[in-house]
Amino acid sequence: MKLSDLTYDFPEELIATSPSRPTRVMFVDEKGQPQEITVSDLIHKIPAGDVLVLNDTKVLKRRVFAGDLEILFLEELPNGTQKVLFPSKKYKVGDEITLPNGAKMKLSEKGLPQLVEVTPRLTEADFEKFGELPLPPYIQKAREERHNVQADESWYQTAWAEKPGSFAAPTASLHFSDADLAKLQAKGVKVEKITLHVGLGTFLPVKVENLDNHKMHAEVYDIPETVWADIQKAKVSGNKVWALGTTVTRTLETAARTQKLSGASELLLQEGSQFLIVDRLMTNFHQPESTLLALVSGFSSLANVKKNYAWAIERKFKLFSYGDLSVWLK
Repeated sequence: MKLSDLTYDFPEELIATSPSRPTRVMFVDEKGQPQEITVSDLIHKIPAGDVLVLNDTKVLKRRVFAGDLEILFLEELPNGTQKVLFPSKKYKVGDEITLPNGAKMKLSEKGLPQLVEVTPRLTEADFEKFGELPLPPYIQKAREERHNVQADESWYQTAWAEKPGSFAAPTASLHFSDADLAKLQAKGVKVEKITLHVGLGTFLPVKVENLDNHKMHAEVYDIPETVWADIQKAKVSGNKVWALGTTVTRTLETAARTQKLSGASELLLQEGSQFLIVDRLMTNFHQPESTLLALVSGFSSLANVKKNYAWAIERKFKLFSYGDLSVWLK
């Protein structure tokens, strides 16, 4: 698949800067035909015996401002060195930057990501005090405001966010509440939770024309054995597996290929990929030239995705992380 295949035009005003309330849902049937429904309608469409799988990761507050400088803290290595992302072009190795808590951050290696030494070492309490959730840059641009608003603290976490570790929210889940899950369970749908921590790959653009040459960054995942057993039972009995988001899809499809219920996923799904587990995909509208758009194109087809994105854009569906929901039947 080519990167240039994954382009489409959209008006900037359709970039959502706050969650859509109520959520609009584009429901695409097996024949590729779209219709607009509500979340309540969608809940009614998921039959008893089917399995809905969601991601219980929690987004870390790892975006730090040092004056006008925006720094994303990615990982602390065993020796205390931190992997970070920040615009380092005007800095040289050895330069020091003062962080909001007074700590000194010294650049020790340039690149993507950069390596820095922070003295004294940062604690979780430090990040909770002066860190912000790493909202996508296009939201900052559309708002014309780089800092989070207070409501992002709840807007950008799922209702069941439990296990800290992500640098972006599994945004398809932002459309659902615990009450929605309770309705599904009451009608006999099995609701299961897995974990995939969204990593660095979310922030780095695809730089190759042929997606086969794109190196996906590894993202840590874990699937409880009981969850995998329930999914296998559903597949054997002919029930459908609904994936709430691309993170869930990549996790389940990775496990199906590797037979490992925990590890690191580097799976790139695109047109021509087989989907061994997921029968129904619920996901937001994704940016052009992204691996997420490639995944949806693989699940449906590139032509079908482009046709239905155009349908949604014409009807002014909101796009991207805080935008509306799309549902695709295999």
